[in-house]
Amino acid sequence: MSKIKKGDLVQVIAGRDKGMQGRVLQVRDDRVVVEGVQRVKKHTRVGRTDRGGTTGGIETVEAPIHISNVMLVGPDKKPIRVGFREVEVERNGRKKIMRERIGRRGGEEIEL
Repeated sequence: MSKIKKGDLVQVIAGRDKGMQGRVLQVRDDRVVVEGVQRVKKHTRVGRTDRGGTTGGIETVEAPIHISNVMLVGPDKKPIRVGFREVEVERNGRKKIMRERIGRRGGEEIEL
C-alpha cells in the first residue's frame, strides 16, 4: 500500500518547486505527477488533423517527480508524515485485517 495515492493533496519538499501544493494526477512506481508542479516544455511534431487544423508545437506539461520529494498535506494545510494502522473489519461474516493510512502528528485517519 502506497503512502501517497492519486487525488491526494501534496506539498513539494525538495527541488525547484519547493513549497508548492497540488493534487496528485498519477502514481507510477516511485514517481508521482503533481498538478501545476515540475512543468517542462515538450516539443511535439507538427501535424494536420482531418479538418485542416494543426497540432503539435511546444507544449507545457507536468513531469513526474520522485515520491520522496513530496509530503501529504493534512486537514490543517500543513505537511504530515503518513503511517499505517491495522484494523479488524467484518465482511460477510468473516473477520479481515485491513490497513488504513493515518497521520503521524495526530494519529487521525487520512481520507481522500
